[in-house]
Amino acid sequence: MADYHYVYKDVEGASTQWDDIQRKLGNLPEKPPAFKPPPFAPAEDDDSKPKDRSWIDEKTEEELEDLEDDLDDDRFLEDYRKKRLAEMREAVKIAKFGSVVPISGSDFVREVSQAPSDVWVVVILYKDGYPECRVLLQCLEELAKRYPATKFVKIVSTECIPNYPDCNLPTLLVYNNSAVKATHLGIHSYGRRCTPESVALVLCSSDPVLNDGHGGEQSREAVLDGVRKKFVERVVREHVDDDGSSSD
Repeated sequence: MADYHYVYKDVEGASTQWDDIQRKLGNLPEKPPAFKPPPFAPAEDDDSKPKDRSWIDEKTEEELEDLEDDLDDDRFLEDYRKKRLAEMREAVKIAKFGSVVPISGSDFVREVSQAPSDVWVVVILYKDGYPECRVLLQCLEELAKRYPATKFVKIVSTECIPNYPDCNLPTLLVYNNSAVKATHLGIHSYGRRCTPESVALVLCSSDPVLNDGHGGEQSREAVLDGVRKKFVERVVREHVDDDGSSSD
């Protein structure tokens, strides 16, 4: 009669007496550690988070709108929710433009003539290879960043007006409410040196063309005061730079 050995296995990870004997004899490898599942941690529920300013700050505009009826019992959070919504909407409005956008002749009516009535549009007619056009474009790029609620576009002169004389380049056209409000020919319109500030002063000579988006309805004088302040700051900065370089 054959000699049989019966080995009884326990639950997974446990060891039998037979296994322990075999491990002592070196016939089996060391017992692996028993499997232990990680402790249960329920998924974080948005409703369980503490409702404070940081909780509001994490919300998108759509999520804040959806919370309108949920915060009626917490006047502080409801007021803060409205404030954050206003800030987001204002930021979108301010960031409407912010650069000099190239357009073609077929875009002109849509981008310029049909612009909203509350938007001022500054159009530069230019051609590549003209130093004066390059200088004015650089000034407009800086102004576009400072005044992102004003729309700046550029178009090759002959695409806008066939046979437009090169001697008039660069030309600025100022539009508002589908009408031309001002025309500025050449670079000498902006003084001895063409700077963003000198261009801004010319643009706002008759209307509040430039708008940074922060002040709502702006008067021409209010805009000019801001431009003059920037002009003085540039003159002082350049004077300091000149003194520093001359003393070296």
